[in-house]
Parts: sequence; C-alpha cells; structure tokens
Amino acid sequence: MTSPGNCDMTGTVGDTKILAVIPARGGSKGILGKNIKRFCGKPLLAYTAESAIRSNMVSKTILSTDDKEIAKVGRGCGVEVPFLRPDELATDMCPALPVIIHAVEYMEKVESFFPNYVILLQPTSPFRTSQHIDEALATLINSDADSIVSVTEVPHAFNPYSVMQLQDGCLNNFLAYDEKNNIRQKKPVFYGRNGAAIYAFSRECLMEKNSLYGDKILPYFMDRAESLDIDDEWDWNLATLLYEQKYHGK
Repeated sequence: MTSPGNCDMTGTVGDTKILAVIPARGGSKGILGKNIKRFCGKPLLAYTAESAIRSNMVSKTILSTDDKEIAKVGRGCGVEVPFLRPDELATDMCPALPVIIHAVEYMEKVESFFPNYVILLQPTSPFRTSQHIDEALATLINSDADSIVSVTEVPHAFNPYSVMQLQDGCLNNFLAYDEKNNIRQKKPVFYGRNGAAIYAFSRECLMEKNSLYGDKILPYFMDRAESLDIDDEWDWNLATLLYEQKYHGK
C-alpha cells in the first residue's frame, strides 16, 4: 500500500473533514432484508458501521436509507441517520451517484458539515476493515487524484481474454487472441472493483465533476477474501464459511 505520508490518521488531516456514507436501502431482492439480516451473530450492516467508526481518518459516519427499520438498526450500530432517503433515490435502478450527492447536500445545507472528502462504504462488504479505510483515504489525500477505488485482480477464468459471449446460439471470443499464444502467463492482468468495498473521492470530484471517479483514479488493492461482496445466497454462504474459518478456526 502507499504510505500515508503526512496524514496523521486522527480523524482529520489538518482542517480536512471526511464524510463516510453507508447506503442501505430497503427492498433488497437478492436476499430479503439483506442489510440488516444477522450475519455471524450481528446485522450485516454492523460490520461496515464498526469499520467506519473505528477509522482514524473518518470525521463523521452517516447512513443513507429509506427504511425505518434499517435506520433503527443503524442508530443501534452507532452511526448517524440524519434523514430518510427520498423514494426516488431508493429504487433498485437508482445509481449511487445521486444518492451520495443528496447525502452531501443535506449535510452541508442542514447540518453545516462541509466535507473535503467523501467515502462510500457499501454494507455488503463485511471483510473491509478500518485499516483498509484509513490506508485508502491516506493514499488519496496524499495524491493529486480525484478518487481511489478498491479492486482485486480478475481471476484467470474471468479475464477478458478468457471470456466468451453468446451470439446466435454460438460462443465467440469477447476479445480476439492468438490461440497458439493463449496461455495464462501471457495474458495481461486486469482488476475489478470489489463491490466496491471502498469508493473515496474529493468533494470537487463529486459536486463539480458530477462523478464518483473523476479523471484520475487510484487503485487500492485488496485480496479476494477481503473483497467478498455479498449479493446473493451463494455469496452469503461463502462469506459465512470464510468468517467462521478466519475468526473461529472452523
């Protein structure tokens, strides 16, 4: 990881303020009530809430939700719930960008909290820790980049040069390649967003460039186990197995 450099890792860096936003809408379709379903003894949301609260870099952590029960659980986990998200920002077709812009605009206009940086922490990444958060934020703050995104190396089977697409009932290579040279060791390395567990960006990137990424994006590398993003029952079962192995030696 990149060295934190001059960041003092104590909640703010000089006058720098960092807002963590946890988006957790109701109406999950993959797993009913996923965000507050009990995962290895506590609500799934609690793992992200705790990692944000334990961060030495984050100044304030809020939950953006449209659901009163999720809001109640969030408060019980120690995060602030300053508003209930408008219905139009709580559909399964609504992207993250307007949700985060709404949260920042509310915090600035109503709470008079003006962040220099924002970090988006999705509650479906229970293996992301406060150390990951602090390292990513310190790397971003000590750079001239617009954002930093957590990624993991794309497995060989899902490398774009291994992927095939179905066309008219037949498989075709997604990217052309020389069959005589098509071996794993010669394929370029690709990285995929791991959920992503971490999106962090400057306020200017969000509000002026209207983007979570901007023009210059730094990578924050995480391994495959840390990167597990719970989307469906298969993910849930795998995450449970990994958690029990990691923390209980089962």
